[in-house]
Amino acid sequence: MFELSLMCPEDRVERLSDALDALDALSVSVEDADAQTDAEQALFGEPGMPPPKDGWQRSRVTALFADASLAQEAADLLAAQDFFAGCQVLAMAPVPDQDWVRLTQSQFTPVEITPEFWIVPTWHEPPAQARQIIRLDPGLAFGTGTHPTTRMCLRWVASHPGQDRVLDYGCGSGILAIGAAKFGARDVVAVDIDEAAVQSTELNAAANGTSLLAGLPDRAVGVFDVVLANILATPLKVLAPLLCAHVAPGGHLVLAGILERQTEELIDAYAPYCRLTVSDREDGWILMTATL
Repeated sequence: MFELSLMCPEDRVERLSDALDALDALSVSVEDADAQTDAEQALFGEPGMPPPKDGWQRSRVTALFADASLAQEAADLLAAQDFFAGCQVLAMAPVPDQDWVRLTQSQFTPVEITPEFWIVPTWHEPPAQARQIIRLDPGLAFGTGTHPTTRMCLRWVASHPGQDRVLDYGCGSGILAIGAAKFGARDVVAVDIDEAAVQSTELNAAANGTSLLAGLPDRAVGVFDVVLANILATPLKVLAPLLCAHVAPGGHLVLAGILERQTEELIDAYAPYCRLTVSDREDGWILMTATL
């Protein structure tokens, strides 16, 4: 493979990326050309809010091509276009052959939830001290155990085994629902607005030998002993009446995806229905729980 690298101003990134795609690029990536300098720009916004800008002032656009001739042809064709004004070719170089599968897999190692409870990719052996594991590989849906919010939810699940009915609202990969089933929940329902997440949950549950019902949100019917929702603060506030209505009397509500500074917002949003408290903290994120 050959790599073609270009410099591009903010207003040309989309046009240039589309052109590279049309020129049979195998992949196109965009990064801040000023990263790790004083001119670096952060593009992320607050959770639930749009980013402050659509692109960096200067972007490095990198395209992979099957061979050198295709990369050179793309560079020549782009240079002749009016929209290429202000852009420049930075480099064109071969990409060393590597075992890309092994390289990708090496980035994902077993994740400790508790000393005896681990999330383990299928290409790894479980740690010797693991007594309970979830087999989970990175996929399209959120939830591999690497994010603090997922770990906090799973720690809560591990410390509250034997629940009867559990609802995982916004299930992503299904990791929380699978964890609940592993720790003795009899009836587990996992729902998400994304059909790809539902499919991911079903496949991951089968791979772990766990039984659950996965579907779109209308599959969440009735009340549950535990309602888990690892989403973000803004949708959690909107969903307050719905989530609380699914919690059985004496049942538990477990919420994550919340930054520490958003604590009071969530307490206020849920005040008409329950009394939320912070039960865990990790890397600036919190886990909030209530008993109804």
